[in-house]
Parts: sequence; C-alpha cells; structure tokens
Amino acid sequence: MTATVNKVMEEPTSGGLQKVEALLGGSRILARRLTSTLDAHELILSGLPASALNHLVGQLVFIDKTESLEKAIGMSLRTWQRRKDALAKPLSQEQSGRTWKFAEILTKATDVLGTQEEAEQWLERPAIGLDNRRPIDLLGTPAGIELVEDHLERLEYGVYA
Repeated sequence: MTATVNKVMEEPTSGGLQKVEALLGGSRILARRLTSTLDAHELILSGLPASALNHLVGQLVFIDKTESLEKAIGMSLRTWQRRKDALAKPLSQEQSGRTWKFAEILTKATDVLGTQEEAEQWLERPAIGLDNRRPIDLLGTPAGIELVEDHLERLEYGVYA
C-alpha cells in the first residue's frame, strides 16, 4: 500500500505539476525541481521566491496587472511593485498558495482550451456556468476557486459548450 501512495504522490496528473513549475520559472527560479505534490506543498510552506510571481506575471499574454489579478494572487499592484525590489524575500504562505493556485488554474484552463491566450481570455470573460461572473474574479476565495475548478472540469468533459 505504501508503494501505491508514493506512486500517486510522485506522478501528478498529465504533467500539471511540471507545467505549473514552468509558469513559476522552473527549477532555476524555484531553486529545486518539483517531483511530487508534496514537494510543492513544502515549497509553498517555505514561501515561493518573489521572482516566481514576477515570472508568472511576465508569462501572461492577455491578462493585465488589473484589480482582478490582484484579487486572484492576493496582493495589490503596489505591494507587488515593492516586492520587485526585494526579490530575495520569499512570498508569505498565503501569497505563495494563491500564486500557486492561480498558476495551477491557468495551466488547467490552457490544457482544456488549447492555448494560454485562450485560457486567459476565458478567465476574463463572464461565464454562463458561473452565473455570468468572470472566473478570475472568483479566485479570491477557496469557494470561488472550487467553483472555477468545477466549471473547468465540466468544460473539459463537454458539459458546457
């Protein structure tokens, strides 16, 4: 049984862990290679490097540094700008968790919709399945994150066309 648990922890579904890691700058910025979800957990607990957030924001092709992005990552634009000058200081656990979750959802949306640009546009558009709310606006709370993840899963399986 232990071997089964270890195998599950080491093999994230469809390379999602590596895709999230790449959005955050890979092992070069994260200072280690992530091989399991437990590695990601430990990294988030110790705080993502501020440069990982900078890398993520730099990878965005459609979403601008807007109020909705601020809500999604849990950091105001002003705070983010100040943090750019202190890249050595890690993000807080909350900021790290929200940054990771945003990267995770962007990765999943990219897989479902085909391109990162389409995924970002989807995050910014009102969705009928979310009561005409923009997915990015729901990322500020755990309940909203769950709604967005459920909606993405429905899209993936063709429940919403």
